[in-house]
Amino acid sequence: MGIKGLTKLLADNAPKSMKEQKFESYFGRKVAIDASMSIYQFLIVVGRTGTEMLTNEAGEVTSHLQGMFTRTIRLLEAGLKPVYVFDGKPPDLKSQELAKRYSKRAEATEDLNQAIESGNKEEIEKFSKRTVKVTKQHNEDCKRLLRLMGVPVVEAPSEAEAQCAALCKSGKVRASPFMLYTSILPEYPCPMDMPRVYAVASEDMDSLTFGAPRFLRHLMDPSSKKIPVMEFEVSKVLEELNLTMDQFIDLCILCGCDYCDSIRGIGSQTALKLIRQHGSIENVLENINKESCMYLSGPLMSLRMAMVTIESLANYLESYKVSGYQIPDDWPYEGARRLFKEPLVFADDEQLEIKWSAPDEEGLLTFLVNENGFNSDRITKAIEKIKAAKNKSSQGRYEVLKKSK
Repeated sequence: MGIKGLTKLLADNAPKSMKEQKFESYFGRKVAIDASMSIYQFLIVVGRTGTEMLTNEAGEVTSHLQGMFTRTIRLLEAGLKPVYVFDGKPPDLKSQELAKRYSKRAEATEDLNQAIESGNKEEIEKFSKRTVKVTKQHNEDCKRLLRLMGVPVVEAPSEAEAQCAALCKSGKVRASPFMLYTSILPEYPCPMDMPRVYAVASEDMDSLTFGAPRFLRHLMDPSSKKIPVMEFEVSKVLEELNLTMDQFIDLCILCGCDYCDSIRGIGSQTALKLIRQHGSIENVLENINKESCMYLSGPLMSLRMAMVTIESLANYLESYKVSGYQIPDDWPYEGARRLFKEPLVFADDEQLEIKWSAPDEEGLLTFLVNENGFNSDRITKAIEKIKAAKNKSSQGRYEVLKKSK
């Protein structure tokens, strides 16, 4: 789900924090990609017609492999260095959100069966996509494929987006002497220490809530869509909203996130107003309660003076509850805050081996052609594209930028 309404909120209140970029402008950049989000997109889009999907001879779905293979080659050919990060065990606070997703898939499955019975093709198309779920096997298939392609894989201990953000925030790599020597353009300085990865690529806005310095949307969209990459910078988000990082996290929780329900009646614009006015969720809740008491004190006195029945009083309070802000019972906002501020991630560089290597040609042919029925000639040509792309990217971002001047 990400953060409800955050994209529009930033467009309206922090437009300088987001900018459109050309796909090609990320040549030489290391980008951490939320793998599960990408796989989900592939399963929905690649080779799908109604309930029909790409499969091998055994009837096993291969849409995720086709999508991951071709999209990763596109990234490599553009000179990017992708790092795919896979989800680990979800935090306990996410169980409610996962249960909601399960329920929605179950409802969609029922709707799909009805659409199939009636032969409504539009409804079949719509509901079949809503039944899609990324399985453990889909993940394992893609990990194997990426490793055979020579692309690094990181298995996060918990949330992939949190691990992606951690890769951007920490883990510095030393610049090579060649990069230092070629950094002669003042607008493209080459510091001695550079981030392990430049940005996080996903579609869920909570990458920013986890503190990713740069966040990219639409990087994994197919080229046929011709949608520019949207880049967000968290420092500019905070500057334009005039919030601290702690206040931004509280804002996102109020908007609605994966870890707890939102307060009924509070949307993104109201959440921003409340955080700016009160500074924290605790102060927001305290003031909401004060306002509730103020609004109720007069009517309650009148009710007592009229000696109304307990039932009448309960009915009145229920009618007020519906019209006012409804704070969920035992609202776990503090736990959600901790997950955003102190997520379970690998912080030690020694725990992460991020290395790009040459493709395993024989392994790719065995996996894709022999085991999954891909066309041998196409895979052979694709392997040559991977090798050429890796040779191209090895010349470095700074050399390319010099040539483009």
